Amino acid sequence: MSNTAVVFSPVYYKHNTGRSHPESAERLRAIVDQLSKVKSGGIDKWQMVQPEKACIEDVELVHAAEYIKLVQAVCRSGGGLLDLQDTVVSPESFDTALYAVGGTLKAVDLVMKKTYKNAFALVRPPGHHADRFRACGFCVFNNIAIAAEHLLNRSGLRRVLILDVDAHHGNGTQLTFYRTSSVLYLSLHEDPYDFPGTGFADEIGEGEGLGYNVNIPLPYRTGDQTYLRAMREIVEPIVRQYEPEFMLVSAGFDGYYADPVGNLSLSASCIQKVYEKMGALASKVCQGRLVYVLEGGYNVTAVGRLVRATIAEMSGSPCIVKKKVTTLSNNAMSQGKKAMDAVRRIQSAYWNLA
Repeated sequence: MSNTAVVFSPVYYKHNTGRSHPESAERLRAIVDQLSKVKSGGIDKWQMVQPEKACIEDVELVHAAEYIKLVQAVCRSGGGLLDLQDTVVSPESFDTALYAVGGTLKAVDLVMKKTYKNAFALVRPPGHHADRFRACGFCVFNNIAIAAEHLLNRSGLRRVLILDVDAHHGNGTQLTFYRTSSVLYLSLHEDPYDFPGTGFADEIGEGEGLGYNVNIPLPYRTGDQTYLRAMREIVEPIVRQYEPEFMLVSAGFDGYYADPVGNLSLSASCIQKVYEKMGALASKVCQGRLVYVLEGGYNVTAVGRLVRATIAEMSGSPCIVKKKVTTLSNNAMSQGKKAMDAVRRIQSAYWNLA
């Protein structure tokens, strides 16, 4: 049995965002090209799996029927903008988005059935900014939120972790689970003031969900040392205490220092270490039940190498990425420490972070 399923289909190329849009099919082509270069050496440890198309009932686990109909209508009329900014759809985007949801659900089911140890849903359009009623930030349907609801409602799980390591806060995912303890949403991201305007440290959930929403907003240009410290001192202790039964990861790669959309300053080796840590954490807390779902990452050259390294690590055949480490000012490190101290102060009311 292969260790890792990589859920992918060329159908994901059909979501056409137009010329010069950062979330283009070229991202996936770059990833697939990198995977094809190592396929002959690692096919016994990871395997491409075809997605299935989600049904409307799957999407309605998170999204309102009227929003789903709106997306379908805009696509049928030739495409256009779904929001006031940058979420573009083409005539093929509705079906492609259903395959993105279906591919994510396929990845989850393969791991739940123990057909594969773990899985990477290599899908687009991405999802973590989309909420029940609207598209946002290149995202149409919230793939990972739907997967979490699928696990809770159809697989009988009680505690699901969504760990979001995209450079931007997953406002749609946060809103979906803000009032429940059945999903712990934990996000590391850049200062959200400019976009999406949510994800500040004091957004901690409400009602039953109080304390189950953890935001770690980091200053622009945060580098390796601060980010890894946040993983070690905040993320890992909280995850171990929550003891999730399944770990879903919004797998963003736009924290890379040369990403044209993100504003963090992480090296490739740091990103590789972060994904290694998440794999090790899943092995400790949830029997290795782990699914990554592709979100951002817009440096086409880098995203291919970074996803290839992640899949190699998941499947037990790690590869080395370029070891460049960014040089940061003392001010950036000082601001990062202040941000982490604020998160620790707030979350210590709910978790042991001593």
